[in-house]
Amino acid sequence: MKNNIIPIMDMVKLVGEDSVKEILSDFSCEYAEGKRNEEVEFFLQKSAIDFSKRKLSITYLVMDDDGRVAGYFTLTHKPITVPADSIKSNAGKRKMQRYAMLDEANKSYSVSTFLIAQFSKNYSIPSDERISGDGLMEDALSVIEEIQQLIGGGVVFLESEENQNLLNFYTGEPNSYIPFWERYSEKDGKKYIQLMRFV
Repeated sequence: MKNNIIPIMDMVKLVGEDSVKEILSDFSCEYAEGKRNEEVEFFLQKSAIDFSKRKLSITYLVMDDDGRVAGYFTLTHKPITVPADSIKSNAGKRKMQRYAMLDEANKSYSVSTFLIAQFSKNYSIPSDERISGDGLMEDALSVIEEIQQLIGGGVVFLESEENQNLLNFYTGEPNSYIPFWERYSEKDGKKYIQLMRFV
């Protein structure tokens, strides 16, 4: 099955903003009984179009062969600081030095990254027809690689709630993200793990 990746504003131009909002109203991030990622769901349904209009971030809809929104991801760019000791391998250090300079005083790299700001599959689609997380990540990275050909860069950044299943997904094969820092949300005190990888 081949998925079509459509920038949300292209969809708005095709069918109109009201129709897109209606289509997105069925998108669900309820990944288990009574467990829902409300932030990710709310962003797609209430903020993604406005953010794309303002060029703060661009949301991409992944459509399946049946015309359903199988998943989505939102991309933007963000400067980050990566502690030098979080890059363990020599190959990783060589790659990082292609995109960033090491601040010897702080023992850290400052680097401009491709940020995957939002990322979710649509759980309203039956599980046997649902896109895989790896498939959705492959779609996101394919868009990032197209952008990379136009403007350069080579580091992808994202944050994950401190959830072992999610962290296993991001750090395992084939995704291979590297955890390098953590932060706590000022709003709700949740712990987030910051991860990166090279493209």
